[in-house]
Amino acid sequence: MQQLDHLDWISISLYFLLLVGVAIWVIRKKEDNTEDYFLAGRNVGWFVVGASIFASNIGSEHVVGLAGTGASNKLPLLIYEIHAWVVLMLGWVFLPFYARSGVFTMPEFLEKRFDARSRWVLSVFSIVAYVLTKISVTIYAGGVVVSALLGIDFWTGAIATVILTGLYTVLGGMRAVVYTETLQAILLVVGAAVLTFVGLDKVGGWGSMVDTLGPEYFNMWRPATDPDFPWPSLFITSTIVGIWYWCTDQYIVQRTLTAKNIKEGRRGTIFGALLKLLPVFLFLIPGVIALTLKMRRELHWESADEAFPVLMSNLLPSGLRGLVAAGLLAALMSSLASVFNSCSTLFTVDVYKKLRPNTPEKKLVRTGQIATVFVVIIGIIWIPIMANISGVLYEYLQSVQSYIAPPITAVFLLGIFYKRINATGAFATLIMGILVAFFRIALELLKDNFDSDGILYYLGDMNFLTFGAWFFLFCLIFMIVVSLLTKSPDKEQIVNLTFGTITEEEKNKNKNSYNWIDITVSIFIVLIVIGIMVFFNGK
Repeated sequence: MQQLDHLDWISISLYFLLLVGVAIWVIRKKEDNTEDYFLAGRNVGWFVVGASIFASNIGSEHVVGLAGTGASNKLPLLIYEIHAWVVLMLGWVFLPFYARSGVFTMPEFLEKRFDARSRWVLSVFSIVAYVLTKISVTIYAGGVVVSALLGIDFWTGAIATVILTGLYTVLGGMRAVVYTETLQAILLVVGAAVLTFVGLDKVGGWGSMVDTLGPEYFNMWRPATDPDFPWPSLFITSTIVGIWYWCTDQYIVQRTLTAKNIKEGRRGTIFGALLKLLPVFLFLIPGVIALTLKMRRELHWESADEAFPVLMSNLLPSGLRGLVAAGLLAALMSSLASVFNSCSTLFTVDVYKKLRPNTPEKKLVRTGQIATVFVVIIGIIWIPIMANISGVLYEYLQSVQSYIAPPITAVFLLGIFYKRINATGAFATLIMGILVAFFRIALELLKDNFDSDGILYYLGDMNFLTFGAWFFLFCLIFMIVVSLLTKSPDKEQIVNLTFGTITEEEKNKNKNSYNWIDITVSIFIVLIVIGIMVFFNGK
């Protein structure tokens, strides 16, 4: 890899100066109340909401990993990157319920729909999951990226990035997060777009790339008998994970709750869905380009995850190389800022405020700031652990999501679509789901110790996509049965929280929150998704 030169460092320095300027501007405007700190005063426009959704989703490990997917013949995983239609579900289906309820967090919504038990379970589980997955993975991958790009020590790069990101997150809260993410999203898109165009020109265009790799390489649909990516299980489980991540996870949904109203929030999700189409072209394709150049002996890299940074350092001219490097740093920082703020919000609103309901607003904000500091410290402490177990963790990250998502997705979906689902059914499903998820992870890790003909080995060895699909079906049936065998929910409690209990007044408000432009753009996005699915068929 070529080292960054003076022009590159100027580009990176300008990015940091602009970031600091935006952060200071936002911090000076903030107010000392929970709505402002955790939800930016619920006064954010659709452009910032959409950009923030996109930037939160794209992290450094995402950029590098997706390019690595393109460079390692794992194109079926592309399906996770065309979930733009699931992002639309957030705006059209879920957001109206969240906004009407006036909640800060997803566990808080579960309490309003069901009871406090479900809120506690989801709160604690979400915080633990964030610390062990999102934070640790982002920090570790970010440290690797920063050290490779900037030529500095891994520890120095990782810790400096964590502290800088944590600083403006603590001081500025959600408002600082969403506005800095908007800047970072723009930079990331511009930088990656430049690399894609330069790379395609280098390989002689799309046709030349297909000739080198063969058309079959571009097939994202494997036979149903494929041991790794059977297409029915891939489609079903990726959708389940997508709904959990995009429609029920605090990490993403919190961005839409910052909007001025449902109209702005929905348009933010539509804009975010449009941006969600970009990773296919901006990050996956560069990985394929890198593989093409490697096969032609014009580029060299050892691991597929090196494809993006190696391509960037060798193809881009001075200055532009620094711009893309700044884009990768932006991706890292936006992801970290998002998860820091989400953890802080979950702890303050769903744990601390529940235990101390009469706490003044200023003290709650202070508690949120302290919680963010603790999360930052835990993240730093976790770095050496990640350095030792990263190989294992990276191997299992996708599968872990397939085990976590089914019970949570089932509870939210049925909770909104089926008014007969009660608190007992939701609570029992969450507890059962968490136990099964950890049981499956344990079996996957220990399966080699079991008899290869036994049931435990079979359950541990089952393809994670197939397991996720069957697990989701089981969660649905389990929750319906438990709910039907127990008392019906109170009608007054679930008013406007399910499709079957929406009042005429709220129906009219919702109709007035969108127009033909919103519908047309949404349909256009769905058609693009279908087009991508058809295009990558290996023919």
